[in-house]
Amino acid sequence: MPATEEQRQARIIAAIPCFNEERFIGSVVLKTKGYVDEVMVIDDGSTDKTALVAERAGAMVIRHDCNQGKGAAVSTAFERIREMGCSALVLLDGDGQHEPADIPSLLRPVLEGKADIAVGSRFLHIKSHIPRVRALGQRILTFFTNLGSRVRLTDSQSGFRAFSPKAIEALSFAEKGLSVESEMQFLAKDASLRVVEVPVSVVYYGIAKRSYLAHGMWVFNSVMGLVSRRLPLFFFGVPGLVALAFGLWQGTKVVQGYNSTGDFYIGPALLAVLLCTVGTLSLFTGLILYTIRSFFK
Repeated sequence: MPATEEQRQARIIAAIPCFNEERFIGSVVLKTKGYVDEVMVIDDGSTDKTALVAERAGAMVIRHDCNQGKGAAVSTAFERIREMGCSALVLLDGDGQHEPADIPSLLRPVLEGKADIAVGSRFLHIKSHIPRVRALGQRILTFFTNLGSRVRLTDSQSGFRAFSPKAIEALSFAEKGLSVESEMQFLAKDASLRVVEVPVSVVYYGIAKRSYLAHGMWVFNSVMGLVSRRLPLFFFGVPGLVALAFGLWQGTKVVQGYNSTGDFYIGPALLAVLLCTVGTLSLFTGLILYTIRSFFK
């Protein structure tokens, strides 16, 4: 008998985007099944046996023909779940770093109607053994994501999250790569979604698949792109004003030096002209982009 609309909406679904995680995906699926009604694995073009292991562990597997990035896998999960319907969605990584036992506490504010998005934070109350370089990079990315999105979190890069039906309908992602969590923060602000954090623990196994530096720079570049598109006056205007102010200050020193000594210092004068030119261009770029964005909004 086909499921009724009420039965469809009563389901809790977990989605796990992953790439080449055959070592961990089976145990992650099995543990997660104890806390949700259905587990969906989005295999993002893995070249190992990730999909096979996930299927045998009892997950519904959706496969990408080639590796498109985590953001693309998350988009696929949201698209499919919008078709299926559910009362809540849990998103977690397939590398075993997240503890499925934290799912009930993560779901609680969403199921109780107190939040549209619950973010599992590695930096709230629970002490997790996170490599120092990784923790530093996460805090830097969180600072800039918070600054640009105007949504304050302690862990903007956490992949362990829960979503209400309202959030599932509202969130549509443009980012294809690893910066999808940062984009969620910007989109949540745009859609006036309620966001809370829940403390969770994490465990890191073995050597990271990606360089911390390369990963961090990739996400940082994407975050700066999000900030520049959504807050062009801040992104271009503030640095422009600073450069213009320094240029005028430097120019004043050149004029004062000429008046007092009669010597014209070409180097400081050229620096003053350069700063004033760059500052003025940056400031007007911010103003123009802000006007265009305001017009289309």
